[in-house]
Amino acid sequence: MDIPLLDAALLVVVGFAAGFLNVVAGGGSLISLPILIFLGLPPAVANASNRVAIFSQNIFGILGFKSKGVSAFPYSLWLGISALFGAIIGAKISVNLDADLFNKIIAIIMIMVVVMTIIGPKGNTNEADERTDLKSTIIGIITFFFIGIYGGFIQAGVGFLIMAALTGINKFSLVKTNSAKVFVVFIYTIASLGVFIWEDVIDWEYGIILAVGNSLGAWVASRWSVAKGDKWIKRFLILAVTALAVKLWFF
Repeated sequence: MDIPLLDAALLVVVGFAAGFLNVVAGGGSLISLPILIFLGLPPAVANASNRVAIFSQNIFGILGFKSKGVSAFPYSLWLGISALFGAIIGAKISVNLDADLFNKIIAIIMIMVVVMTIIGPKGNTNEADERTDLKSTIIGIITFFFIGIYGGFIQAGVGFLIMAALTGINKFSLVKTNSAKVFVVFIYTIASLGVFIWEDVIDWEYGIILAVGNSLGAWVASRWSVAKGDKWIKRFLILAVTALAVKLWFF
């Protein structure tokens, strides 16, 4: 194994935290992506390698939610297919982006996500108020095409966009929103991962080690009550993301 043992251990720990956050709230890639860059990977390679972990993470997240009987299928499938086409576009854009500009974009997104985290989407607790009619479905499919472009481009913070869309358009509960989120991200990650494999920009060693941590975190998070951890997760995310944004922007 070429990667230092300490770096590998760090990736597993960071991956666990990222996988947990991605499933319960969002923003886990805002921690794992900068760590990959700090460990020496070029931004485009770090972005691509992170998708290996995202792909694995969401398989375990889907299985975890399924074991609890929580699902938004088949509605989430239509959103996922729409996002998949958008992700192809976004992934192609990210491959040739200047490294310094990429870091600046990540830092700006981090600050925006901090604001979104503080505001936070509020889930609906009444299933009777959920909206999956034709109008809401069409709006959702169009919205998720553009979310897919963003997700294919950078992934970091996409969970908050998905949560805002599902709670705003469809009035899903927070638990159902998260179950739909992991399914949608799984579907469109197939496309973005395919682009990065084709462009040969993945460091598989870093990606697979990170995936071990992400998968464990996602499995634990998917079986854990969202309401119990919402407050401390937001506080942790705000502090971590702010610190990493400053690091990326100035250093």
